[in-house]
Amino acid sequence: MSQGLRSGQVARAAGVNVQTLRYYERRGLLAKPQRSNGGHRLYDEEAVVALRVIKAAQRLGFTLEEVAELLEAGRHRHGRPAAGLQGRAAAKLAEVEAKIADLTTIRTALAGAVEAGCDDLTVCASSSCCPIPFTDLAEEDRHAEPCC
Repeated sequence: MSQGLRSGQVARAAGVNVQTLRYYERRGLLAKPQRSNGGHRLYDEEAVVALRVIKAAQRLGFTLEEVAELLEAGRHRHGRPAAGLQGRAAAKLAEVEAKIADLTTIRTALAGAVEAGCDDLTVCASSSCCPIPFTDLAEEDRHAEPCC
């Protein structure tokens, strides 16, 4: 076999490095490539598409394990319209929204600490008007007068 893309070409086309390409291959995310007479890995264009799909899914917050499950579901759908992405995307969306809520709470607490001029965590923690909710970080509506 003399046609096909070599590892470096595939990696460049997909925007990953060769180590990532080989790692995904070992994990089973990419099909094993054919080999040239000289022993070089030779990939088809589908490998580039698969790498781009994997990287896009990771940017959306899916772990490699989740990506592997999605790819596997897609390989075995046998003409069915859905390969599991709908349910998994909805679950990932709920997870992301929960993280956003947590980060919003953290942002509010930190902004309160900055506004209050808190400079010593120990002193602030022992103050009754401390804006940082040491006892319950999830308590969002805790606004204190500057005191620290």
